[in-house]
Amino acid sequence: MIPQRRNPVLPALTALVFLITSLAATSVFADDNANIQLLARTAKAFASIVKKAEPAVVHVAVEKSVKGGGNAPANPFDFFSDPFFQRFFGPQFRHPRMNPRQQPRQFKQWAAGSGFIISPDGYIMTNNHVVENADKITVRLNDKREFKAKVIGTDPQSDVAVIKIDARNLPVLPLGDSDKIQVGEWVIAIGSPFELNETVTVGVVSAKGRNRMGINDYENFIQTDAAINPGNSGGPLLNIYGQVIGINTAIFSRSGGYMGIGFAIPINMAKNIEQQLRKYGKVTRGWLGVVIQDLDEDLAHSFGLDRPEGALVSQVSPNSPAAKAGLRQGDVLVTYNGSKLTNVADLRNKVAMTTPGTKVTMGLIRDGRKREVQVTIGQQPSDFSSRVGMAAPGNPLAKMGLSLQDLTPELADHFGYKVGQGVLVTEVAPGSPAERVGMQAGQLIEEVNKQRVRNLQDLEKALKRSKNPKEVLLRVRAGDFSQYVVLRAE
Repeated sequence: MIPQRRNPVLPALTALVFLITSLAATSVFADDNANIQLLARTAKAFASIVKKAEPAVVHVAVEKSVKGGGNAPANPFDFFSDPFFQRFFGPQFRHPRMNPRQQPRQFKQWAAGSGFIISPDGYIMTNNHVVENADKITVRLNDKREFKAKVIGTDPQSDVAVIKIDARNLPVLPLGDSDKIQVGEWVIAIGSPFELNETVTVGVVSAKGRNRMGINDYENFIQTDAAINPGNSGGPLLNIYGQVIGINTAIFSRSGGYMGIGFAIPINMAKNIEQQLRKYGKVTRGWLGVVIQDLDEDLAHSFGLDRPEGALVSQVSPNSPAAKAGLRQGDVLVTYNGSKLTNVADLRNKVAMTTPGTKVTMGLIRDGRKREVQVTIGQQPSDFSSRVGMAAPGNPLAKMGLSLQDLTPELADHFGYKVGQGVLVTEVAPGSPAERVGMQAGQLIEEVNKQRVRNLQDLEKALKRSKNPKEVLLRVRAGDFSQYVVLRAE
């Protein structure tokens, strides 16, 4: 029998394979450990931000006198009476025991929101809709102390308010720069949703510059997926440095609860408003004196543009800053002090935030040629809201106090309607016939004098067939509910 010779290479190969396997396993474990350590540091970073910020976030409790049904109770836990619901989810969110056919009576209503301290001597920023028409405001601090607050000033057009408590040496939240925040960055929301104080949610900025949502007159919202619910209104939206970059204001919802999209007022817009409210108790806005409209692809080509950007001037008010600067009907405004204009809302916000008396350079396209004009911005008239409704071209119900618009796909999706379902109410002038019958922005006109209307053209035709132009019967929809209202011209 011939003995077999042992291959001397095999032990070495076996040892090498074992070594490689061991090193690979060690590397995997090392990578897992490094990833876990990174997550741990991230979690601790969020916790550290919240720990520093929470003492400056406050709970705002509001008591007000309202009219309700004869047997409607004043219930502090009636979330359907929260101004958050009433403002953003329509009149269908009434208390189930409120019978609209009963004679209204005065009763007390309690609601709640959030806010944050911006100065050691007790100035607090919150939303206007949290403290609007309040008889009594109570602020509860993180350390459980309670103070009565007074309103320093409110601005319904932007939904910003400043209140104050009599206290000293309070913790303060630093204000950041909302222009620098990028889509995809981490953000933190702190507030008191559903009376659950010091609730913290984390998400990312999912979009910027959201406007035409029908929430405020001036909109440039930061959109976030950090959970925001009723009671978060007025609370801070923070960046990863613990700075306030927004005021949590509204949510997109068809159910009344959180659905993954929230909106915050950019702090850069709120800063200017807050300073004016503290100094003057009111906000003074810039005014240009034009009626403007967005461009679609066809309009852009007709006016010599490569793409539908900027704002088309459809009307210039006599003796306005625009008229004095030589702006004309048909001009397309494309830049404002060197900053590109994307749409009507962009221009409107920039003009409004400009101090009256300021000279600005506006770039425009006229007859296919680029030009620049110098405009001295004026002061917005006190009756500006009603003027907008009266001046809007192609709006036959302007005299009734309504600003109207055809439904775009974006607006239809936001309000839960379908394109062509009706005509959207974008604004209701204060003191107008429309306001007196309870009409609100965001409602949809589906019938005029019992005739179905699907757009502004249908609405105008229905009004022309009306026997009495001073009285109009409308069927108006808000969410899943519709009702008839009669508008009578004064």
